[in-house]
Amino acid sequence: MTTAERDPGLQPERTRLAWRRTTLSATVVALLAVRQALHIGATPGALVAAALSTLAWLGFLLVAHRRVVALGTARPPALAPRGALTAALCTVALAAFAAAMLF
Repeated sequence: MTTAERDPGLQPERTRLAWRRTTLSATVVALLAVRQALHIGATPGALVAAALSTLAWLGFLLVAHRRVVALGTARPPALAPRGALTAALCTVALAAFAAAMLF
């Protein structure tokens, strides 16, 4: 008995593209945070928020890269709860640091 191959449909490709779009969005947010921090006069609080935004972006980038690589296999594993939690926390952190820079 042989194992069934993954459906050759476009679903895995759509999922990889979704991860890449989301990573691009997170990159834009992190770059805008750094730009905003430098634009408002580079106060210590803004620089800390920009640095933390960069760390959150790197964390999200790591999770997304691992997921895109995993989706390239014949039978990709499900997204681990730890990876999903990390991606969600990085997204919330980016929003929180952006809000902190505004105040």
